[in-house]
Amino acid sequence: KFGWGTAVVTAGLQAKIDVLAANEIGFYFGGTLFEKYVLQGRFDDYRKFCDAWSCRHVEVSNGTITLSNSEKASYIRKLTDDFTVISEVGYKDPGRSEQLPPRIWAEYIAEDLAAGASLVTLEARESGRSGICRPDGALRFGLVEDVLASGLGQDSLLFEAPSTTLQAYFVTRLGPDVNLGNVPAPGVIGLETLRLGLRAELTLQHSHTDLVLLERRTSAAEPGIELHEGPVHRLLHRLQHEEPARGPSRRLQRVRFLG
Repeated sequence: KFGWGTAVVTAGLQAKIDVLAANEIGFYFGGTLFEKYVLQGRFDDYRKFCDAWSCRHVEVSNGTITLSNSEKASYIRKLTDDFTVISEVGYKDPGRSEQLPPRIWAEYIAEDLAAGASLVTLEARESGRSGICRPDGALRFGLVEDVLASGLGQDSLLFEAPSTTLQAYFVTRLGPDVNLGNVPAPGVIGLETLRLGLRAELTLQHSHTDLVLLERRTSAAEPGIELHEGPVHRLLHRLQHEEPARGPSRRLQRVRFLG
């Protein structure tokens, strides 16, 4: 994600997109950029901007501008035929977010999903002080629990979690595969250790998990290593279904169990 409007001023944007494409990683521009185009009455120009950069994912939000959730959902419907849509619920302003009761959060999320959103982001901002968080940074636990109890599928939710404290909570509460966003670049490796139970906060919770190194030959001189995290039966199922499709250059060489 190229946050808020940074794509407009980021140097070397095409080079960064090329790196993502080479690694088969999709990208999208921040919802604030979408809102800016809508505010200016230039929605069609926003589509053209995304097309010009070969962007196949878009974020649709109303965290800053005055736009009802129903209007936001209409934009989602307009975009779903050509893009994978990620929507966002919650406001940038902490006061507005706190006035949004949990029931309405759940209704808005459901409306976005029904309109065609593939994933709905629950706002917290880069500061972790709005949306699902209070102005002092504390998580709104009741809100999160009410959203989860509403019947919405966890896989369709993405929780913004810029701090280690928030990340540790969601990994503990919802498991290592929970969708998390607004993770600062320097914190990506730290988050992965949380997911794997390799950090103090979650070591005991993940004591049941097997860590397996899959060593593959990526070239004659350089072996590649993949890390599998999870029960061994999941690994066996994965190898049974994926391994036959791999060519000789990616053949499994050795399996090592860790821990």
